[in-house]
Amino acid sequence: MVTRIPSWILVGAIMLAFSAGAINSMALLTFANSAVSHVTGTITQAMNAITQENTATAFYLLSIVASFFFGAVTSGMIIHNEALRLGRSYGSALLLEAIVLFAATYYFYHHKITGELLASYACGLQNAMIATYSGSVIRTTHLTGIVSDLGAALGHMISRRSLNPPQLIMQGSILVAFSAGAFAGAKLLKAVGLVAMALPATIVLSASIGYMLMLRRQIKLR
Repeated sequence: MVTRIPSWILVGAIMLAFSAGAINSMALLTFANSAVSHVTGTITQAMNAITQENTATAFYLLSIVASFFFGAVTSGMIIHNEALRLGRSYGSALLLEAIVLFAATYYFYHHKITGELLASYACGLQNAMIATYSGSVIRTTHLTGIVSDLGAALGHMISRRSLNPPQLIMQGSILVAFSAGAFAGAKLLKAVGLVAMALPATIVLSASIGYMLMLRRQIKLR
């Protein structure tokens, strides 16, 4: 059971969930109208396209899924472990994600499908990067598990079973941050156009720099 969530994990999860919400919102509202932060709906759309013999659409949608998958593969190569712990190569992974998102911004601005593929790759990288902490699964690019866990917690409360407040704070914070990011992404997209993708890229870059500075400070204090 989680008894305390370190501030660096909570702040990082909030920043990344906000970023993912913004990315997905922009991807859904732009030229291709496809989700990039999760794959369940995308695979369903791809299978529907196959039943309609729309191979071009099916190939495109499955390419988004493949991009997410290879992002997760990259994360596994960099991080090597699912357990969240200070000292792992999160800074490098986040820096790579930021670079990919800035590249995605360029392609989004020029109405190129490559932008969606890069955004999906970045989300796969991010989602696999943050996996577990003290036995609790932490995901920042989609909300299905979060909403399920919060619903189960409410059921436990109704049944008068014990709750885990720190875990609920983490999950609730991710839910709010993702929702706020989706709202901000939609508003910013309407205000400034496709260059708005630079916002989540900048947030991820900030998270990368912040983590590396914190890690450097911790090493100096040892």
